Amino acid sequence: MGCFKFRLYAVCRTDPISKKPEYFVNIRSAKTIFSPMVLTRNMQLHPRSIGPNVRENLIAKLIKDVQGTCNHGYSVVAIAGVDDIGEGKIPDDGSGFVAYPVKYQCKVFEPDEGEIMDVMVTMVNKMGFFAQDENRLCKIFVSNHLMPDDMEFQSGNIPYYLSSDGSVKIQEDTLVRLKIVGSRVDATEIFCVGSLRGDFLGVINDAGACRGF
Repeated sequence: MGCFKFRLYAVCRTDPISKKPEYFVNIRSAKTIFSPMVLTRNMQLHPRSIGPNVRENLIAKLIKDVQGTCNHGYSVVAIAGVDDIGEGKIPDDGSGFVAYPVKYQCKVFEPDEGEIMDVMVTMVNKMGFFAQDENRLCKIFVSNHLMPDDMEFQSGNIPYYLSSDGSVKIQEDTLVRLKIVGSRVDATEIFCVGSLRGDFLGVINDAGACRGF
C-alpha cells in the first residue's frame, strides 16, 4: 500500500431545511506525498570542472549537494529538472571557484501541521511509539498521551498497545493513520509529532499484513 497525504478542508453550506449554515470536514487526498517546487541555488565549480561538460558537472554537483537534504521545513527528495543555468562569475572570496546561478525543479516532502498520513510503526515503548512514512523521509513519534484513552501499554518480547476491549492492537509493523501536530527540521532529518486522537485515525491493518509498505 502506498503512502498518502491528506488535507482537511472546512466547508460551509446552508442546510436546505433549517436554512442555517453548517460546517463539515472534507478530506481530500493526493496520490503522492511529494510537492513540486522551483528553487534557485548558486553552485560553485572548480576551474578544472569548467569546459564542454560544465552543464553536466553542475547538474551532478546539484544532485550531490541538494538531493536528500532538509531546509526551510522541507526535504528535497529528487531533482526533477534544470530550467536555467546563468552566467558564471568569480566571487570576491579568493577561492578561485566559479559561481553559477542554477534554477531547478524538484520534488519536496513538506509535512504540515494537520496533515493526515499513513505510516508504519517501527518501535513501541511505554512512552509511545515511533513510526516512519513509506519513503523513510521523516521519523514520527506518537506519545501515549496522544492516543485514545483506552489504549494501554503491554510489555514483553514484542511490546504493544491494546485497547480496553482488545479490538485494537498497535505494535511494530502495524500500519496506522495519524495526524501531524508538530515538526522539526534539521540539516538531514525531519522529525514529526503525531496524534491518533480524532476521527478516522488509528490502526488500518493488522501487524505483518503490509510488509510491502
